[in-house]
Amino acid sequence: MEPRRPRSALGASRSTPRPAPAAQLWLFPGAPGLHSALFRRVEATRQLCCSRGRLAVLERGGVGLEVHRLPARSDGSGKPKCLKLGKRMKIHSMDQGAEHLLVLSSDGKAFEYSYSMEPARFQSILQEKGIIQIACGDYHSLALSKGGELFAWGQNLHGQLGVGRIFSSTLMPQAVQSLTGVPLVQISAGRAHSMALSMSGNIYSWGQNDCGQLGLGHTKITDSPSLVEVPDNQKVECVACGGAHTALLTQDGLMFTFGAGKYGQLGHNSTKNELRPRLVTELSGNRVTQIACGRWHTLAYASDLDKVFSFGFGEEGQLGNGGKHNQLIPLPVKSPSNEDLQFESHCSGKELIMIAGGNQSILLWIDKKNSYVNLRRKILTLNEGTVKRWIGDVGTKHWQNTKREIREIFSSSACLIGSFLRKRVAAETMSIHLDLNKTRSTFKELTQKDWITNMITTCLRDNLLKKLPFHSPHQEALEVFILLPECPVMHDFNNWESLVVPFAEMICKMSDQSLGVLEEHWGTLQESAFRNLVQMFKTAISSQLHYWSESDVNNGHMKTLLEILKRLHRVNQTKHHLPEKIFKVDELTDWLNFYGEAYRRSTWKMNLDTSGEIQSCVIFSQFPFVFNILSKIKLLYADSLLKIQEKKLTACLAGIVEQEESELTFMPTFDLKVRRRHLIEDVLNQLSRFENEDLRRELWVSFSGEIGYNLEGVKTEFFYCLFEEMTRPEYGMFTYPEDASYMWFPVRPKFEKKRYFFFGILCGLSLFNCNVANIPFPLALFKKLLNQMPSLEDLKELSPGLGKSLQALMDDEGRDFGEVYYIYFNVHWDRHDRDLVPNGSGIPVNQTNKKDYVSKCVDYIFNISIKAIYDEFQRGFYKVCDKEIIGVFHPEELRDVIVGNTDYDWETFEKNASYEEGYNNSHPTIVMFWEALRKLTLEEKKKFLVFLTGTDRLQIKDKTMKIRFCCPENLNEEDPMTAQSCFSVLYLPKYSTMERVEEALQVAINNTRGFG
Repeated sequence: MEPRRPRSALGASRSTPRPAPAAQLWLFPGAPGLHSALFRRVEATRQLCCSRGRLAVLERGGVGLEVHRLPARSDGSGKPKCLKLGKRMKIHSMDQGAEHLLVLSSDGKAFEYSYSMEPARFQSILQEKGIIQIACGDYHSLALSKGGELFAWGQNLHGQLGVGRIFSSTLMPQAVQSLTGVPLVQISAGRAHSMALSMSGNIYSWGQNDCGQLGLGHTKITDSPSLVEVPDNQKVECVACGGAHTALLTQDGLMFTFGAGKYGQLGHNSTKNELRPRLVTELSGNRVTQIACGRWHTLAYASDLDKVFSFGFGEEGQLGNGGKHNQLIPLPVKSPSNEDLQFESHCSGKELIMIAGGNQSILLWIDKKNSYVNLRRKILTLNEGTVKRWIGDVGTKHWQNTKREIREIFSSSACLIGSFLRKRVAAETMSIHLDLNKTRSTFKELTQKDWITNMITTCLRDNLLKKLPFHSPHQEALEVFILLPECPVMHDFNNWESLVVPFAEMICKMSDQSLGVLEEHWGTLQESAFRNLVQMFKTAISSQLHYWSESDVNNGHMKTLLEILKRLHRVNQTKHHLPEKIFKVDELTDWLNFYGEAYRRSTWKMNLDTSGEIQSCVIFSQFPFVFNILSKIKLLYADSLLKIQEKKLTACLAGIVEQEESELTFMPTFDLKVRRRHLIEDVLNQLSRFENEDLRRELWVSFSGEIGYNLEGVKTEFFYCLFEEMTRPEYGMFTYPEDASYMWFPVRPKFEKKRYFFFGILCGLSLFNCNVANIPFPLALFKKLLNQMPSLEDLKELSPGLGKSLQALMDDEGRDFGEVYYIYFNVHWDRHDRDLVPNGSGIPVNQTNKKDYVSKCVDYIFNISIKAIYDEFQRGFYKVCDKEIIGVFHPEELRDVIVGNTDYDWETFEKNASYEEGYNNSHPTIVMFWEALRKLTLEEKKKFLVFLTGTDRLQIKDKTMKIRFCCPENLNEEDPMTAQSCFSVLYLPKYSTMERVEEALQVAINNTRGFG
């Protein structure tokens, strides 16, 4: 025979495959009598289970088991104890602690046997649950149900039950609430610590931790499961607990150990304890496929070497090293003849089973078809085959079983999550473990069948939503909150109250920690999934509004749904940056009736808060993102109207103005009488008299020598003329950088601060009185009014040249940056030079500080240089406007509602015109008018709008420009056209020629001021 080629302990060349060894059982320490008794029954063995003093042998078929005392006598004497569950009951698997034995029946029932109790018998545990796995510590037990629930009972002096508190013990199984919803695949228990492995490859630990056996980086007792950080985020496939140490096996065949290292049981060539998982480097060059832990020793099977390695405590001979000494590093287990044991599993059809319990090691070499190979049961999950079977089982004899499976899976968060896990790549940091594409397609396929849809709806409503793991701190468990919105039944118009509201209520019950985890999940969703989530809550709100009736329940539901949308909106602002319009609920505009009794009684005083009734302006301030701009304008104008009405009521009750009171105190209106040629002077003089008064009242304006107060057209023209004069560059109140179209506050103002205060009042009065004002501020002004910081993008709008230059600095990553730009920490702005930091003119800008330089430029221009006069402007603005109501607007919306817009649609203007008193769209004069108007330039058309309405600005609430034509009988060919600007009415004489129409139109657009 050709001699075998030598190989090293950790892998060298592989010899020619040999036949499977004749021997099929190895015991360390060896006990001839016990070995002989077991060997004769190897093929009839279903499972072996070893503890410090006992070896339990479960026979194939599960009818009964034998318990042998350890250490076994050398002569094999001493009868084993024979145990059975009872008639017709078979044992599926078992585990044992120091003084107790757990068995799991084939039909999923758990039973406990105490060796120390008399009379000894099996006690039923968790009879109402279907159990799939069991595990024993020395004095505590774990059981995992097919629905993914984990239960623990027994001793709890070290928190080994994981129930969040420490006490002596309990006989009643307790749910490990912290792991509810985590799809577990394996559980394990040591002397007084516990471990659980999830389907996604995460490890959770709890219990005694004096040696670091929990792998959490410290030695504190932990009474609730904590996530173990595995180096490089490796996916763990198996966990094994020793007495006070733990071993992990990853999908890449790497072995990690941690905890007690006194006897070398960690395999790191050291007797030190390890507080975190550490790679067993002696085995890292080979693929480990199986691990087992005894009390103080460890076994590992390297399948590519066909060898079992042992390390740790060896004084009982349990290491199989031919002696009784400890080993600090993994070395091959030897046969009694002192040769390395080798197992050619790749060609023998055999499977190696390793058992390391107490101070005993057992190697069992059995046929791969033996049930021992696949003892571990898994929780119920969906797969492609299951879905097809469900859809095809209607009317078959399996239908009842299918309905049971649907109920079980859709009533369990863990089962659902476990059904849609995506494949984990080694060393990948997974944000979400779910395959949402698979989730979406599976749900879509299932809900094509109405009977399945109805069952799913019932299960979610009656079971799952009531047990959602809102309290869990673990990322995996909370993924059910990402998964459920992908189910079509959650989007059904009819299910908002029974499904979406309870779902939202569970989110609202979350702790800050859990909510933080969930929001992180939301932030990593793809855009389509995030939109789908937002849409689900929007649909629920719309559905509730459709069936709205005033009640505490409905108010509570509405607040709950809005609270979740608020959180999603916050996530969108920081993570997704999707358009704001996806959050708008247009139905709210019609639902919120701000006028009449309903406004006062219902909407204005909506009870959306447990502390009592709150005003709708508070609702807007809490949830402004769901309201479109028309709703916000509706609130703004309604608030103005209410305050005006309150002033009028106060004036009526007061009767007369008392002498000691200000003359404005009881006046229902704020009256301004001004001269056109002295407009600014008259306005400021009158404001000075009432600067300490409440100006939130109806504004009446009249021009000296013209028609009187209380015509909207007069008020509109007043603001148009006033702002036109005050914002002229020649007036000098504002600066226009680079001759741009936007104005800003000057660094060294020409006027005193008080004038900017009055300008703020005037802007507030314009808005409060429902006017638009042509004040060409950039968006930065409206950001500042809303306490938002302007950015470089805002500077680009105000000063395109400077903004683009600063952007170029930010974009340039060249090494010659300093030579190219040669700039320092100062800025030239508004014809002045200013150091941005002390001695800034001597500090060059470079690659490392350029970001700080740009930030300081922006801050100086928008904040520091104008602080005094801007503060006065803002004080004046909010003296009139309600800050809380203004706060519901976004900066862009606030600009639109204050400034209006110039988005003219001249075609629609002509199309929507109305005609009265002898006119229609085919009348010769009308035809000539429209032809003449079309010939005008844009500036001339804008002047015509001023003539018609008093301003060239359009209010955002007005979707289209309006014009109404009239021709009173007293008008003739020689009369000019006139306008009633309050109502956009044009009095147009029946001109007979095109020349006369054009002449009259020119007169109108060049004489747009004044009221006769």
